[in-house]
Formats: sequence, C-alpha cells, structure tokens
Amino acid sequence: MPSRCKWAEGDPLMSAYHDEEWGVPEHDSHALWESLMLDGFQAGLSWLTILRKREAFRKAFRNFDPKAVARFDENDVARLLEDPGIVRSRAKIQATIHGARIYRQMEKDGEDFSTWIWNMAGNRPILNQSKDGTVLARTPLSEEISAALKKRGFKFVGPVIVYAWMQATGIVNDHAPTCFRYHANKK
Repeated sequence: MPSRCKWAEGDPLMSAYHDEEWGVPEHDSHALWESLMLDGFQAGLSWLTILRKREAFRKAFRNFDPKAVARFDENDVARLLEDPGIVRSRAKIQATIHGARIYRQMEKDGEDFSTWIWNMAGNRPILNQSKDGTVLARTPLSEEISAALKKRGFKFVGPVIVYAWMQATGIVNDHAPTCFRYHANKK
C-alpha cells in the first residue's frame, strides 16, 4: 500500500480522491471554477461530505456549466433547496449562481479564469510545506487570491477556503514529503 497523506487514510472515497485528484495541477477554467464552488459549499462541513454529494451537485448544477448556472433564477433556487442530494443552503446556492455570472462576465471580457488564477500563483505549483510538516490553513497568497475573488464579487471565498481550493487544484503542493504523490505533483 502506498504511503499517502494521513488525512486521506481510512475512507476509500477520500483515498481515491487523494490518489487521483487532490493536488494535481488543474489548468482547465471550468474545472477550477467547479472546484471553487464546491469548496464554498464545504464551508462549515467536511470535504468528505461534499465528496459524497459531488455527483448530485453536478446533476443539480448542470455539470457546473457556468453558462447554464448563470441563467438560474428563483425557481432554480427553490428546486435546489428541495434537493436532498446537495447541501441545501440558500446563501451557498445563490453564491454559486452569482459566481457563474461573474465567471461568464470574465469570459465576455476576454479573461480566462485559469490564466488569471495561475498568474497570481506565479504560473507553477507552489511547494508550501512548513518546516515541521504541518499543513497550513492559509497563506499570504490565499489571502491575496481571496481578496481578488471578493473584489470581483465571489462569495464563500475566504482565505481558508481559497487555500483548501489551491491545495485541491494543485496550485499548492501540500502532499506530505513521505506521500507517494509528493514528487508526482512537484512539477
């Protein structure tokens, strides 16, 4: 059995997520936006809860197609609030719809979400392990990206949520040095 980050041990779904997705540099704008929206839904909950509901979220939010989600209205909010497969938080649902509209405006303005985010990160994954191996909860860069997202109008994008998203999408490589994914994701 490969040595992996301790947080990913114990639950097969979490282990598979760790082994196949977490920390892999993501450059697809759509995938980055979906991940950011899901991290917003995680606020106050465990990632495992969101991971278990991810397919239901994808179905409910039209595969996180920003074009479709940007057109959601109050009827869609009501529909989503009745969906037991997702986290039924009006504020988080509305934040996702609003986030889709912001994403679409960026596209209309000729801005690529992925390019915008990766430029702030220096265009390559950041190795961010602390000296004692502790995984950080936030960094100056997560604070900067959080502020930039908030300035554009995104919600549920505080520096801790943003840092978790940076880890998940490989902007930051926070795999433990003993983890088999550590070296694979250093590039």
